[in-house]
Amino acid sequence: MTVDEVLNTAKEKMSKTSSVYERDMQSIRAGRANPQVLDRIMVDYYGTPTPINQVGNISVPEARMLVIAPWEPKMITPIEKAIQQSDLGINPSNDGKVIRLVFPELNEERRKDLTKQAAKAAEEAKVAVRAIRRDAMEQIKKMKKNSEITEDDQHEAEDDLQKITDKGIKDVDAIYAAKEKEIMAV
Repeated sequence: MTVDEVLNTAKEKMSKTSSVYERDMQSIRAGRANPQVLDRIMVDYYGTPTPINQVGNISVPEARMLVIAPWEPKMITPIEKAIQQSDLGINPSNDGKVIRLVFPELNEERRKDLTKQAAKAAEEAKVAVRAIRRDAMEQIKKMKKNSEITEDDQHEAEDDLQKITDKGIKDVDAIYAAKEKEIMAV
C-alpha cells in the first residue's frame, strides 16, 4: 500500500462518517414533519423487521403532519405499535385506512434536549474521524519503520493526513451548526 492509498482511504472513510452523521441528523425532528424521522423505526412485517417506508406510502399533507398509508390494511396496528414503542414521542391516530402523526410545536426545553442529542452525535462522529486518522497514522509510521518511505515523506504524509482530518471535523461541525439552527428556529 502506498502513502497516497492510505490518505485516500482515510479521506473516503471520513467522508462516509460525515455522511452517516448527516443522515442521523435528518432523523431528528425539528418541529416540522419530516418522513426521515420514521427511517429508524422497524415494523414487524410477517416476522421480518422492515422499515415503515417499505410497508406503505408516507406523505406530508401539512407542515406538522405525516400520513402513513399502508399497502395492506392489516398493517395499521403493527405500524401504530412500532411508532408508540419508538423514541419519537408522538401518539399515532388512525381512521382504519391511514395513520396520522401530528408533530406538536417544540417547547424550549425539548429544543435544548434535541440540540444536546445532536451535539453528542457530532462528538461521536468527530471521535470516529480521529480514530480513522490514528489508524492511517499507524500505517504511515509502519511504512517508515519498514523503510518503504523516507522521513520527509512521513512528515509530508502526516501533514496531509492532518489537513484531511481537519476538513472531516469541519464538515461534521458544519452539519451540526445547520441542525442546531434548524432546531432552535421558532
